[in-house]
Amino acid sequence: MRDIKWHTIAAMLSMFGFLKDFRPSDPFIVQFLNSSWHNLTKEQITQDLFPVGTYSYGTQLVFTFLITDYFRYKPLIILAGIAGILHWGLFIWGPSIFWLQVAQVLYGTFKAADVAFWSYIYARVEKCRYQKITSYTKSASLLGKFGAAVGSQILLAYGVVDYRDLFLISFAVQCCTTTIAIFLPSAPKSVYFNRAPPEKSDSPDQSTDSPEKPPRTSVSSEGTESPTDPPVEHLGPLQLLWFHVRAAYSNFTVLRYSIWSALASCIYYQTIQYVQVLWSTVAGVRTRDLQYNGAVEAVLTMCGALITFSAGFVPSRALKVPNSLVGLGWITLLQGGILLGAALGHNLWICYGAHIGYSVLHSFVMTLLSAEIAKNICRDSFGLVFGINAAVGSILQIIFTLILVDGAKLFHRDIIGQFMVYSGVLGVLGMLFCVFAIVELRGVWKRLFSTFLWKISVVALVRYQQKLSH
Repeated sequence: MRDIKWHTIAAMLSMFGFLKDFRPSDPFIVQFLNSSWHNLTKEQITQDLFPVGTYSYGTQLVFTFLITDYFRYKPLIILAGIAGILHWGLFIWGPSIFWLQVAQVLYGTFKAADVAFWSYIYARVEKCRYQKITSYTKSASLLGKFGAAVGSQILLAYGVVDYRDLFLISFAVQCCTTTIAIFLPSAPKSVYFNRAPPEKSDSPDQSTDSPEKPPRTSVSSEGTESPTDPPVEHLGPLQLLWFHVRAAYSNFTVLRYSIWSALASCIYYQTIQYVQVLWSTVAGVRTRDLQYNGAVEAVLTMCGALITFSAGFVPSRALKVPNSLVGLGWITLLQGGILLGAALGHNLWICYGAHIGYSVLHSFVMTLLSAEIAKNICRDSFGLVFGINAAVGSILQIIFTLILVDGAKLFHRDIIGQFMVYSGVLGVLGMLFCVFAIVELRGVWKRLFSTFLWKISVVALVRYQQKLSH
C-alpha cells in the first residue's frame, strides 16, 4: 500500500512538473507583443513592460519562502497556478498596456511561488526517495520545456498556429496544472513553522544529544568544519531560521559560492528576459519576423540536460578549493566574452550560438555549485540558503533594471549597451574569483614551502647528529 501511494505521488508530481513548464508561448513573447495583437514597440516592451515583472518577482520572492513554509506549500502552489492562468489570460485578452503590466505582476507571483513546488516534493516523500523524486520531477520539467519549444517551432513553421494560438495553448495548460495542484495531497509538515515531533533514535550519537549541547559539526571535503543537523527541537521557528542562516554563511566556502550564485544568476535572468529584443535588434527586423526562437530553446534545453547530467561525473578533486575557484574564474570570464561577442557580433546566428553557449555554461556551474553548497550546510536549510541566494539575485536584478532599463533614456543606453554591461559585470566577477584562487594558491604554496623547509631541516639535523656520533 505504501508503494502504491509513493508511485501515485511521484506520478502526480511528475505530471505537474511537465505541465508547469510546458509553455510554448515562452520563446515568442516579444514577437507576440510586437505583432498586430498588441503592436508594442521594442522600447515599450523593454522599458514599460518587462521591468514590472522584474520588480514584482524580486519583491515577492523576498518573503515568499516564509509564507510558503507557514502554509505548508500547497496553497502557494495553487496560488501560482491561478496567477499563471490570469497572466496568460491577460496577455491574450488584455486591451491595453496597463493590463499587460498587471499580467507581469501576476507573472512575478507565478515565478516567486515556484519555490513552493520544489520544497513541497521533499515534504511529501521519505528521505530515502529524495534522489528518485528529484530525478523524476527535474526530468519531467525539462521534457515539458523541450516539448513546448519543439512543438511551437514546428507548428509555426508549417503555419498551423500563430503566436496568439501559442498563448492560448499555454493558457489551457495552466488551467490543467492548477487542477492537478488542487488534488495534490497536503504536506503534513514543513521545516520551520510546522515541524514534525522529533523522532527517537537508538543510534549512540543521537541518543546522547541534548538541547544544551552545542551543534555537531562535520569536516567537509575541503577540510573545513560544516554544520550538520544539530539538536534544535528547543528552538522556535525564527530562532531556527537564524541559526541556519548564521551556520551557513559563516562558512567562507558557502559565502563565496553564494556570491557567485546570486550575481551570476542575476545576469543570467536579465539576459534571458531581454535576449529576444537583442536578437531583433541585431537582425535589423521587426521581432515578428524571427522564426527560430523555439528551435534555439529546444537545442538549449537538450544541451542543458546533457551538461547537467555530465556534471555528475566531474572528478571530486576538481571541485576542491582552490581548483574550483580557478575554474569558476575562467568560466565566468568566458561567459563574459560570449555575451560581448553576442552584443558586438552583428549576426543573428552568432547571437543564437552565444545564447546557447552562455546558458549551458551557467547550468553546468550552477549544478556543481548547488551540490557543493549543499555539502557544507545543514540538510534542513537547503531551501532557506538557496532561497536567500535567489532573493539576493532578484534584488540585484531590480537594481540593474532601474539603472540599465528604466535609466536607458537618461544614460542613452540601448539593448546592445545593456549586454555589454552584463559582459563587464561577469568579467569583474571572474577576476574576483581569480583573485580568490590566487590567495588560496598562495596559502597552499606557503604551506608546501614550510613543509619542505621543515623536512630539509630535519634531514640536515639527522646528518649532523650522525657526523657527531662518528
